[in-house]
Formats: sequence, structure tokens, C-alpha cells
Amino acid sequence: MKLVLFDCDGTLVDSAALIHAVMSDTFADFGKPRPHLSATKSIIGLTLDIAIARMLGKEHVDDEARAMTEHYRKIYHPLRERPDMIVPLFDGIDPLISDLIKREDLLIGAVTGKGRHGLTHILDTHGFRQHFIVSRTADDCPSKPHPAMVTECCDETGMVPADTIVIGDAIYDMQMAKAAGAKAIGVAWGYASVDDLWKAGADAIVNHPSEIPGHIPG
Repeated sequence: MKLVLFDCDGTLVDSAALIHAVMSDTFADFGKPRPHLSATKSIIGLTLDIAIARMLGKEHVDDEARAMTEHYRKIYHPLRERPDMIVPLFDGIDPLISDLIKREDLLIGAVTGKGRHGLTHILDTHGFRQHFIVSRTADDCPSKPHPAMVTECCDETGMVPADTIVIGDAIYDMQMAKAAGAKAIGVAWGYASVDDLWKAGADAIVNHPSEIPGHIPG
């Protein structure tokens, strides 16, 4: 039996446009220059308060970062409902999940820097909720690359990290997986460069979701 843990943003869904729109408006509302898309992409995967602190050039979360975090959360939902802010699955993800759920030797879960409500919305929107039997979010654990998201999912399912595969697009996903003792598979369609994923400890890199089953031994 194997436990397969997917990151969400940049791995299952292409949410960069929405996250950047909310981040850009948050910075502007606080009188700060709107960040470049590349800056926003670089922090996707971290919990929101730490992400904003890093974008502000701060080593730690302070009162300003906390205030901006609360503002981000306040304006997120209205922006998410706009027709131009639909968060689609990456090409090939839907058939991948359909294939994986047929395997009796696999358990599927999610480990994400999103909050619990955000993850539930994504899983419900795409009909995945019943298939993801375990998950950890920014509301449950320390930010990636801390290994708690992985180890807690293992504990809940009775699995061990050595039989766990983490699939993600960020360096934080790779670092988290290795810190937990799990296998790390990086995806090339997300927001980090392939080179950075290798440097962060990826055991393998896939260019399309159809390649993932080949890295999950039966």
C-alpha cells in the first residue's frame, strides 16, 4: 500500500492568476507597489502569512504581515467568484485521478499551503473530495517545508513516510517530502523551475500527469 499526497496550487490546479490578483490588490490597498507575477509564484505553497512576509522582504511575520494576511483573506472570496478567476485543473489531472482511484494499493490525499476552506472548495468544484481521504492545510500544520503535513497524514492513515509519495510543483514540497522521509516527485507544469526542483531534492520530475503512475510502484 502507498500513500500519494498531492500539493494543490500549481500541481492539481492552475491558481496563479487568482492568487496574484488577490496579492496584487492586497499590496496596493496597503500603499505598496503591486508585486510582479514572478514574485507571487515564488511564494505559492507557503502559508499565507509567511508568504506575505517574504514578499515584504521580512524574515519573520510581523503585525504588518498579519494585517495584510487578514486583508487578503477578506478580499479573496469576492475575487474568486469573478468569471475571469476560475481555477482550472491542469490538463491531464482529471484522468490521472480517475486512474489512481481504481488502484486498490493506493490512498490519495492532499498537503497544501491553502486554508481548509480553500482546499475543500477546489476538491468539491472538481469532484475530488470523496477520493482524497486525508489532507493537511495551512490551518492544521506549520508551513512547508516543515514535515508535519506529511507525517500527520501518515499517522492518520497508518502509513509510513517510506511508503509515501509527495507530488508537488514547489521547492517547499520537495523539501517537505525529504524532511519527512518520503519520496518527492516534482511536476514541470507548475510555478518553480525544474532545475530548482532538482536542487530541492526531487527524486523524479514529470512533464505530464500521465507520467505519474509510472513513479508509483505497485
